[in-house]
Amino acid sequence: MTLEVRWVRADDPLLAPLVEDLARDYDARYEPTDGVPSSAELTRYPAAAFAPEQGGAFVALLDDGELVAGGALKRGRPGPDGRPLAELKRMWTSPAHRRRGLAGRVLAELEQRAAALGYTGLELTTGARQPEAVALYLRHGWTPDFDVRDDWERVSYLRFTRPAPPPPAAPAPPPAARRR
Repeated sequence: MTLEVRWVRADDPLLAPLVEDLARDYDARYEPTDGVPSSAELTRYPAAAFAPEQGGAFVALLDDGELVAGGALKRGRPGPDGRPLAELKRMWTSPAHRRRGLAGRVLAELEQRAAALGYTGLELTTGARQPEAVALYLRHGWTPDFDVRDDWERVSYLRFTRPAPPPPAAPAPPPAARRR
């Protein structure tokens, strides 16, 4: 598998399989709330919220041109230092490509992009019926803002945080030309 990492806009047609499968998955795992399907979460934020000029990003992992995984980040609420956190959203791996480390790769790409955008902290939430997501975030060093031994259904939205990684180092300046 040779993966291509492609940064795209949230309304890019390439992301249609991601959005469609997330909608299917949310509706299969969770009952409607007041008649509203859980997949309505996918329309909660406009595509512009994930645009680079708004502090957002959307990553697509492709294998031979096929979308196999992806995820996004957007400007979140203020963190402890008063600066906005990067909020990770839309984490997805194609059902045909799971158990290959792709979700971890998406997470790492988003964490690095958040650092490059200047974020110092990260946050995300997942649902009580997504134990594989909880395991992923714990395995990758995210801190739960809830007691993992508690009843997740009672907690409902499972929030995780972590510091952003250090920003990428600036390229070294070229060596100074020798003077004669």
